[in-house]
Amino acid sequence: MLLLCGNGAGGSREPPDLVRVRLEGLHVTEGKVLPGPDGLLRIDEAKVRAVARHPGGPAAELRFVYLGPSAEQKPLTSGEMRSQIGLKLRAEDGCNLLYAMWRIAPKPGLVVSLKRNPGMHSSGDCGNGGYTNLKSRSGTRVPAFQPGERHTIRAEQRGDELRVLVDGAPAWEGTLPPDALSLRGPAGFRSDNGRFDLELLVAPP
Repeated sequence: MLLLCGNGAGGSREPPDLVRVRLEGLHVTEGKVLPGPDGLLRIDEAKVRAVARHPGGPAAELRFVYLGPSAEQKPLTSGEMRSQIGLKLRAEDGCNLLYAMWRIAPKPGLVVSLKRNPGMHSSGDCGNGGYTNLKSRSGTRVPAFQPGERHTIRAEQRGDELRVLVDGAPAWEGTLPPDALSLRGPAGFRSDNGRFDLELLVAPP
């Protein structure tokens, strides 16, 4: 059964190209995702990783309310302390996927990165290896956000072109390398050191 929903929180209708992923339709690979208010998803833990259980089409969107820092703060595998939230794209597994991440601290901004580790499949195998930050052809700076603010990150792929919009405005546009295009997997989300109420929407396959 495809655990997707065509209506957003509060009964509002979503654009026809996107459907909301319910909690039951998520595969949570790290941390916990809890039921939130009005059908949203709640993140309280320092590290959360999740993907849709079913593949989707060439677009995904993350809508969220930032609730402030998580009670516990954990460094990345590299040792850096970073606060961020973003989309996982073409997530083949924990070692091979694309990220479109909105960083809050220590420096705000949007970063699109490819994590590629052929032959490795779990984050325990690859750790923080295989990351390449992809260069954009055009885009705009993204600011940090404050508790209580609502924001949206949307990624759209057409052929080898990727476009990431933040709150409806183009923030990153560029060409994906062949290593990224070879990946096959669903969309999802990742958060570090923040609390959020959110919803993940994906294009039907």
